[in-house]
Amino acid sequence: MRKVLFFLLALISLTASAGRRGIKRDYQYLPHEYRYRLTLTDKANNPYSVKHPEQFLSQKSIERRQRMGLAVDEYDLPITPSYLKKIRATGAHIFNCSKWNNTVQVSLNDTTDSTLGKLRSLPFVSNVELVYVAPDSVMIDNDSDRLELITNNLRTREAADSVYGFSQGQANQLNLPALHSLGFRGEGMTIAVIDGGFYNVDAISAFNQNHILGTRNFTRPGTSVYAEHSHGMMVLSCIAPNKPQSIIGTAPEANFYLLESEDTWFEYRGEEDNWCAAIEYADSLGVDVVTSSLGYTHYDEPKYKLHYHWLDGKHELNSRSASLAASRGILVCNSAGNEGDESWKKIGFPADASDILTVGAVNAEGVNTAFSSIGYSADGRIKPDCMAQGGRTTVLGIDGEISNANGTSFSCPVMAGAVTCLLQAFPGKRPTDIIDAIHRAGNNFEHPDEIFGYGIPDMMKAYEILKK
Repeated sequence: MRKVLFFLLALISLTASAGRRGIKRDYQYLPHEYRYRLTLTDKANNPYSVKHPEQFLSQKSIERRQRMGLAVDEYDLPITPSYLKKIRATGAHIFNCSKWNNTVQVSLNDTTDSTLGKLRSLPFVSNVELVYVAPDSVMIDNDSDRLELITNNLRTREAADSVYGFSQGQANQLNLPALHSLGFRGEGMTIAVIDGGFYNVDAISAFNQNHILGTRNFTRPGTSVYAEHSHGMMVLSCIAPNKPQSIIGTAPEANFYLLESEDTWFEYRGEEDNWCAAIEYADSLGVDVVTSSLGYTHYDEPKYKLHYHWLDGKHELNSRSASLAASRGILVCNSAGNEGDESWKKIGFPADASDILTVGAVNAEGVNTAFSSIGYSADGRIKPDCMAQGGRTTVLGIDGEISNANGTSFSCPVMAGAVTCLLQAFPGKRPTDIIDAIHRAGNNFEHPDEIFGYGIPDMMKAYEILKK
């Protein structure tokens, strides 16, 4: 099983020998299920109106648009309810929707079911695409045993000598403590973390539960996001902790929504639909920033092949949604990917999106890591946009102890927290304004390239640029 979840590279070597170390693996058998993406023709006969956004957006979401001078438009309108009613009337189960893309993901038990023919014949359905086929079974590792092993192997034992503790280096690299010293530590800001599971976040003392505003699982609805995988927990630990002399995240006073969109069991095209549903949900709640350490370059089904020339920010569903989120006033940060030393090499989807920050990884010395995915986008834009520490990043293990991890999964949230503080200082600035300042504050701004992008930004320099 090849996952394109940008997980810590250390996990790869550890799980390779998992059988020898006695880690238990369980097989879970799955029922027959097929999911299809329905693309709809329009939003006709819609009872909602852009003149009354309070009917489908939170007040905070509306205020964000108003603050940035952004209008509510037809992309914001919910999918026409009568269309959803007619889809359900065929016998199909609606798994999720994307109003921005006007798509509906439905679940069926059989490809020969007459329901599929009924769906294809609906006059408002322009395309039907298979995006998920359940395998007969999946192998599930014992997550707690596996990640305890990682913690024991990677725990940092050196003494901390500053208020930032073991996270001092990754904060210093961005000159972030200087911005924090001005009082910009994320207070009043809301970040949505879209990931693959947040195991033990509700039990680790470094996470202030009062700052967790809500959770939602878009992969297995009804299952707690705290019950499955720990990747999202490690991502969150780059931003949220506030334990002086131990670990301080890059936006330690921010609030968070924890949204699970990634299926860590196997890779399939429908995960893009899950991601789109998650970011639209985040928008409806009024979040300021989204950090996503997810991306797609391969699927387990060989016939669903992704291509380099699709990396234009427009082809794939989740890439379009990332750019649309930016046009709604959300600052989106996405991992560049860990394919730099693999056969694919380049960024994935939605890292190719326009008007987002695609974040690559450097080590503590500021040298790009070999695994960090490279650009450019297919239409020639500079990607990655910027770099942060993703080599031996300080994170938390599932027991709450200090660990180190490698991956753009971690450079991305390090940067996301930093730009959240910058946005706190300039709440009226649009995402494109913040991104431009990050570019200009980068140490590679004079000669950006496909490996380093605009480089490592100095957050105080970005602050001064935005003050002008």
